[in-house]
Amino acid sequence: MKILITGATGLIGRNFIRRFHQYHYVALSRRPEAARKLLGSSVELIQSLDELTNLDGFDAVINLAGEPIVGKRWSRSQKRLIADSRFTTTLKLVQLFEQSSQPPATFISGSAIGIYGINAAGLHETSPVTADDFAANLCKEWEQIAQQAAELTRVVALRTGIVLSTQGGALQKMLPAFRLGAGGKLGSGEQMMSWIHIEDMCAAINFLLHNETITGAVNMVAPNSVTNAQFTELLAKELHRLAIIPAPAFALKLALGEAASLLLGSQKIEPRVLESAGFEYRYATLSSALENLISEKE
Repeated sequence: MKILITGATGLIGRNFIRRFHQYHYVALSRRPEAARKLLGSSVELIQSLDELTNLDGFDAVINLAGEPIVGKRWSRSQKRLIADSRFTTTLKLVQLFEQSSQPPATFISGSAIGIYGINAAGLHETSPVTADDFAANLCKEWEQIAQQAAELTRVVALRTGIVLSTQGGALQKMLPAFRLGAGGKLGSGEQMMSWIHIEDMCAAINFLLHNETITGAVNMVAPNSVTNAQFTELLAKELHRLAIIPAPAFALKLALGEAASLLLGSQKIEPRVLESAGFEYRYATLSSALENLISEKE
């Protein structure tokens, strides 16, 4: 299988390539030297989608490109960067599908559970999407652009939750403080967190590559959401540390502004499509996920 992949050097992309190394990858990277070190010599690299006139010869496209949404204040310029990094690449891919005489059979494109809003409870793929905040509107437009290719290929939107890994993402950022015993809940700690182990994330993408009956939105989360307080308690327990230094909501809002909503908002999201299709999670509970990740790091 020949796959064009964007965002290949990100947490999900590089882990997917390492795990499913049997595929022939063509990866988009504006920094080929750095990408070569991360991805290895077997991955073919291109620096721009303009190097392609069509997608003939590819079996699938996995689109994971996008400026990280967490970690910086959402200034007007940062919001534009976050949006453009997603929309421009996705629109170019749609155009390449349109220019193909034999387009790839599958187009798996990124999105996030942020589409459901910052106070989402028990929502699934067919739930109405009515939220009107920045993250929700970002995801809605991102999915709508990808969906323009639906007459030419099978489009799947990865509505991704918090991806747990010690190699990047939220957990990696949290570990130093928790190892020092300086970790704690965020705000009230009552907000729900919908998460997925990096191994299950990659396995689910591969599952979607080969399951031709699945189209549209897919919630990329484990079936057991937890509160932030529960997450804090389990992580501290796994590290044999106390977690008694909370991060007050006002402090997070002061530091991150509007972007603090990603940390303080509550999202309990159900992965109905994956479960109905028979996907088997290796790490369905947070305790099993953290035990694996922390023991692996130790």
